[in-house]
Amino acid sequence: MSRNRTARGAALIAATGIALTAMTAALATVSGCAATRTAETDKDALFSGVDTAIADFKRKDPGLELWFDHAYGFAIFPRVEKAAIGVGGAGGEGVVYNQGVSTGNSRLAQGTIGLQLGGQSFREVIFFEDAASLAEFTDGSFELAATINAIAAEEGSASKATYQDGVAVFTVSTGGLMFEASVGGQTFDYAPW
Repeated sequence: MSRNRTARGAALIAATGIALTAMTAALATVSGCAATRTAETDKDALFSGVDTAIADFKRKDPGLELWFDHAYGFAIFPRVEKAAIGVGGAGGEGVVYNQGVSTGNSRLAQGTIGLQLGGQSFREVIFFEDAASLAEFTDGSFELAATINAIAAEEGSASKATYQDGVAVFTVSTGGLMFEASVGGQTFDYAPW
């Protein structure tokens, strides 16, 4: 019996070590993304990424042109990185637009716990229905509710989408494979230019 207990104890210690390593890696991913605030020298690269991301969204679903043209504002993240082994994290940096004019940048962070495995990178755009929903985003820390679902940008998806709580979220995968995908619980901060 003591051998079985010893073996179970060793297995528990190993599993705990693996979980802690995964958590540390996920948190490092989020921290690394969150710590890289855009310097003036990186602003051109960020805008180049934004232009590429907008073109990619419109290519995946031409109907998104109307969303970009008619939304009160939007926040676009050209590259969001997400990784998880039970415990996960995501992060990225983007630009916020108010009626077609860039007003500042935003950082996205997300921590998750649960059944998830893998890594992925994707683009994300959040459309704001009106001045109030954009102001809520830019007034401080903003968090997407767990009930908000991201819509995968593909032909025809924009015509079926509606705002939920003043926002609509679209994503385009750019690589990787992840057995979990959600935007609920993402947090954002905002800094005007």
